[in-house]
Amino acid sequence: MNKQTRIFLAGHTGMVGSALFRRLDAMGYRNLIVRPHNQVDLTDQAATSQLFQEEMPEIVLLAAAKVGGIYANSTAPAEFLFNNLCIQNNVINASLKAGVKTLLFLGSSCIYPRNCSQPIKENYLLTGPLEETNRAYAIAKLAGVEYCWSCNKQFGTRYFSVMPANLYGPGDNYDSTLSHVIPGLIRRIHEAKVTRQKEAIVWGTGAPRREFLYSDDLADACLFLMRDLENVWGQLFSDGQPPIVNVGVGHDLTISEVADEICKVIKYTGVIKYDSSKPDGTPRKLLDITKIREIGWEAKKSFNDGLQVAYADFLKRY
Repeated sequence: MNKQTRIFLAGHTGMVGSALFRRLDAMGYRNLIVRPHNQVDLTDQAATSQLFQEEMPEIVLLAAAKVGGIYANSTAPAEFLFNNLCIQNNVINASLKAGVKTLLFLGSSCIYPRNCSQPIKENYLLTGPLEETNRAYAIAKLAGVEYCWSCNKQFGTRYFSVMPANLYGPGDNYDSTLSHVIPGLIRRIHEAKVTRQKEAIVWGTGAPRREFLYSDDLADACLFLMRDLENVWGQLFSDGQPPIVNVGVGHDLTISEVADEICKVIKYTGVIKYDSSKPDGTPRKLLDITKIREIGWEAKKSFNDGLQVAYADFLKRY
C-alpha cells in the first residue's frame, strides 16, 4: 500500500471509518474512494457492484456495518443479521470480481465464545456457544471471517479480519438505549448531571469486565498492518487457522469502574445505581494481543484521555 494506491474505505462516516479516514488523510493518501449511504447502499448488490466497476479499487477497508449495544442487538436481531450479511457479502464479492487482492474486514470480539478462557486467543474461535444478546450480529461477523478465509484458499487473495476490543471515541452513537456501553453511559450520566438528578441508572450489575480501545488507535493498528502486510502475513496467519488478529490494550475494567471514570470526566457527583434486571452480557472479554504486539504495535491513548475526547465530541455534537 503506497500513497498512490486506490483505496475503497467502506463506512467512512462511522466511528471506525472516520478514524481510518482521518489517519489516511493525515498520512497523505489521496486516492481514497468513499461514498455515503445516501449515494451507495452497500446492502444493494447491484449498486455495490457498479461502484467497484466504476472505481476499480486496489485495496478495500471494510468498516461499514450495522452496530449497536445489548438493547439494540436484543430487540432487532433479524436486522443486525441481514444488514451485516448483505454489506459484507456484497463488498467482498465485488472485491473478488474487481480483482482486489487485499481486503481488511473489521470484525468484533463478540464473535468469540461467551465463556472462553481469558485472555482470548485467536484460535478460541468457534470453541463454544456465543453470547445470546448479540448472537445474530456475531454470526454475521463469523460469516464474514469465513468468506475472507474461503477467498484466500480458493483465489489466493489476502483478505483478513481485525478483531478489536470494545471501541469508543469521536463519531460514536450516543443514544442512551441503542448505543454501546461507553457512549450510553456518557449520555446518561451527562443528562443526570444537567438535570440535577441524584442518581444515574446503569444497566446490569456493573460486574462484567470489558477491554476498551480508542477508535483512532484501532485505525492506527489497521494501517500498521496494511503498510507491512507482505512481511507480517506469515507471522500473523497460518494456513490452518482463520485469518484474524486481535487488537486491544491488554487490560480490562469492570463496568462499575468505567462508570466511575466517566463520572470524574463529566464531574457528576451523584450516585450510580445498577439495574440488575437488565442483562450484563458476556461476563468478561479480554483479548490476547500477543500477535500484534510481537510485530511491534501498541495502543497509545490512555483511557482517561480517550474519555475526555469522547465527552468533548458528545458535547459538540449533541
